Amino acid sequence: MSTTATVRVMSAEEIASRAGGSTPPLRWPERSTHFAERAMRLRQLANGHAMADFLVFMARLADAQQAALARLGREGGVAVPDAAAIDEASRAGRPPLAAAEGPRDRAWHAVLREVVAAMRPHVGAGPAADALARLAAADEIFLERQADALLTGVMAGLDLAAAPIVAAALQVLWTHQAIEIGNAARPGATQPIGLIDDTGVCPCCGTRPVASITRSGGDTTGQRYLHCALCGTEWHVPRGRCTHCGEASATKVAYQALDRSDVVDDEDVAARAAKAVIQAETCDACGHYLKIVHGDRDAMAEPVADDLASITLDLLVAETGKERHGVNLMLLFGDPDHADEPDGPGGTAPPAGGH
Repeated sequence: MSTTATVRVMSAEEIASRAGGSTPPLRWPERSTHFAERAMRLRQLANGHAMADFLVFMARLADAQQAALARLGREGGVAVPDAAAIDEASRAGRPPLAAAEGPRDRAWHAVLREVVAAMRPHVGAGPAADALARLAAADEIFLERQADALLTGVMAGLDLAAAPIVAAALQVLWTHQAIEIGNAARPGATQPIGLIDDTGVCPCCGTRPVASITRSGGDTTGQRYLHCALCGTEWHVPRGRCTHCGEASATKVAYQALDRSDVVDDEDVAARAAKAVIQAETCDACGHYLKIVHGDRDAMAEPVADDLASITLDLLVAETGKERHGVNLMLLFGDPDHADEPDGPGGTAPPAGGH
């Protein structure tokens, strides 16, 4: 069995003072590796995992996403905001690829068909096969309604079994657009878009993060970036600061990590928890949490994959009354027939149906 161990953290000021160097405000997804790294990590985490079949299914889905992203890069033809539109959004403090606002490029329909075709040979009879069949036969009206539900967080009418596949296609589209925006940065510019006032959502598309990840490189050490659940853009938010309310008090913000419940040595538990690759950063001020994945402790760590493989941590933190700030579009829960409030698909749960 597992339990959580709580670790108090340094203040945001202490972390910043120790980081040194210059921290880039944004990190853009890489076309050649974005989904491939996720697939690799999912397969690594699946080894001996209780949800191994699900994680392998998600790895195959990431493979299909990588192929579709590469195709979009070769063929182009997807609408991307021009420099004037990006400047206007930046001046207004809006994300240039706002996901909850239309219209969106219908190129994602072709991506969906491509992903569905790639996944169908890997599933037998069951809920996953049924969901893929529904998507293969779906018309544009159905697909757009599913996309609306996912991107606005109003889940009424959402096909939960098909949602991860729809989300996968939307991720490919938005990731492609984010890459194109990043590539179009003016020579000498530190970033092509402006940061927005709400640091808890992606400055590129306005979506909540799936988790945060610490990264080290160049002259920066262990800097925390939030990883967008949709477009894969990462934006810097100092460690030790709640991603939901901005609280930075070391007495309010703590890390919780999984540990064995039969261990009685509190000092040993705390030592292991402090070194865990994935933790929940909890805030007593607002009652929210977001997972933090320590890429500086495990070079293979990947936010979406590690989040999917650590659902037990979500369940245990939820038992303390904390609400998750982030969202993983690959694994949603809820009652679509009654979920008409725009709170967003922010939770995770074991997958419904086998893969």
